[in-house]
Amino acid sequence: MGTLSIGKLANLTEVSIDTIRYYERQGLIAPPARRASGYRAYAPDVVGRLRFIRRAKGLSFTLGEITELLTLTAQAERDMAGMKVAARAKLGVVEDKIRELQRIRKDLKRLEAACPGHGALAKCPIVHALNQEPSP
Repeated sequence: MGTLSIGKLANLTEVSIDTIRYYERQGLIAPPARRASGYRAYAPDVVGRLRFIRRAKGLSFTLGEITELLTLTAQAERDMAGMKVAARAKLGVVEDKIRELQRIRKDLKRLEAACPGHGALAKCPIVHALNQEPSP
């Protein structure tokens, strides 16, 4: 496979053209060669890199974290311990978010159940709860 246009690269990786350009500016992918016409000409190996980035983003890794993961993958002879540490750290963050979302869900269910859904808004238990000072 020869070089790829940005449109072809976007189609192959399911990453938008604007996102590809953004990743270029952020240094996540190397700037491509330019054809005589001035159009970008991406090397085929960029496909795998963009798929890696897209999948890592799908797992909630930030671009900074993805940069670190890409740095790790560039050193294939290294031990995989660094990758496991990164995954474990991200898992901890996700589990914290899940606990927080479960707490929010519980609170919202309680508020929704307390509201009759009719009558004067001034007597709404949801409004009352939102106006209260948080307990220490």
